[in-house]
Order: sequence, then C-alpha cells, then structure tokens
Amino acid sequence: VQLQAYGGGLVQAGGSLRLSCAASRSIFSVDAVAWYRQAPGKERGLVADIVGHGSATYAASVVGRFTISKDNAKNMVYLQMNSLKPEDTAVYYCAVVVAEQHYWGQGTQVTVSS
Repeated sequence: VQLQAYGGGLVQAGGSLRLSCAASRSIFSVDAVAWYRQAPGKERGLVADIVGHGSATYAASVVGRFTISKDNAKNMVYLQMNSLKPEDTAVYYCAVVVAEQHYWGQGTQVTVSS
C-alpha cells in the first residue's frame, strides 16, 4: 500500500487544518487507518485511528479538537484539526494496517505559531 499525505502547513494558534491521505488501494477491508505525529526530539505517537469498521479513538491531547475520518469510495483518510496549539507542531504521518503490518505515508509538516 502506498500512501500520500498532504495538507500540512503553517497556521496560527486557534486555527484549523485538514490533512488528507490518499491510498493506492482500497481501504475498505484494512485492519485500521491512523494518523501519527512526531515532534522534534520526540518519538512518533498515535494521534487517532479507526480500527476496522469501528469507532475512532484519539490521543487524550487531541480529544474534542481533532476528527479522523475515511472515505472508502475514494480510498482517502482525513484528519480535521481544529483549535490548533503550538504543541501540535509535528510531522504528521498517515498509516494503514494490513495483516498487522503498518504502511506509512511520507509525512506532512504542521507548524502552529503562537
């Protein structure tokens, strides 16, 4: 599975961004879709995911501000990010899990200025 993430950029605190991730194959039956992020000097961590056809789950730091969604017909995964904070600054990666193997996109930079 090849993934292409885009939509990052520079935004002021309190602003919004929508990240998109295009998959090269159907995501209807994958184990999970997810967004991760990695800030400078920190490990990559899970931001949000959708496991199978279930509900979304979120990291505590983004609950109520971020929304993950997917469009099976378009093979797309999205991350709507509202009320952005400087601590959300990171490289954001989309991921798809198939047969317990993670496939990664190339990452898109999100920078939130104070």
